[in-house]
Amino acid sequence: MTGTTAPSVGASPMPSAHNSDAPTHVELTWVEGRIEYWIRFGRQASERIIDRRRRVVSFRPGAIFAFVRWAANDYGTVISRIDIVRAVELGSAYQTLPFVRPGGEILLKIEGWPKVEKVLQHIDAVEAAEVDPCDVALDHWRHVAHRMSAGQEPRPYTRERHQAWLKRREIQR
Repeated sequence: MTGTTAPSVGASPMPSAHNSDAPTHVELTWVEGRIEYWIRFGRQASERIIDRRRRVVSFRPGAIFAFVRWAANDYGTVISRIDIVRAVELGSAYQTLPFVRPGGEILLKIEGWPKVEKVLQHIDAVEAAEVDPCDVALDHWRHVAHRMSAGQEPRPYTRERHQAWLKRREIQR
């Protein structure tokens, strides 16, 4: 849980970025009942399997994805966290995040299973409104993060709110 990646067999676990279209790489691990890192939503550009427990998924610059991390030991849960991140372009400012290279713009960071579960339920509600969570307004994910941090319920993301976001984005171009 130090935020470092485990050494891989015969290859670098996460490729480095060298060009302007460089993707953001996320290393996922799955050891049943011990370490479970997964992507809740996001449009993956590619995937590379390292071994039967680890793989690296990549996202193009600008892509939004939710990265969930859960780990336990013999005494119970050690970490449960969800981050909603926007992949950044090479040369742009970014925040670092364990298992994400080089990093990204963190739109939401929630820790603790009860809060993580509420965020997952919120994502389910967005999908129930027939909106892809990847297309939700960036400000909404920030809103969810702030409301959850304050112990309050976030506003629901409705189709009407999404249509307003799409029109605002169109005008800003």
